[in-house]
Amino acid sequence: MKKLVLAAALTAGASTAFAGSVADPIIEAPVIVEEATSSSSGALIPLLLLVVVAAAIAAD
Repeated sequence: MKKLVLAAALTAGASTAFAGSVADPIIEAPVIVEEATSSSSGALIPLLLLVVVAAAIAAD
């Protein structure tokens, strides 16, 4: 009977030792935001608008 009580006490003590988890903690990587530094980024929208207008005029 004493061995049963001792085994139960050791089991309870061992289970609280791993209360958190044995798995490694998940650490999220920091988010890095890079801004576009292309010289043509400002000219792209007007050029596309010009192409659309030219296509509309050519279709008439």
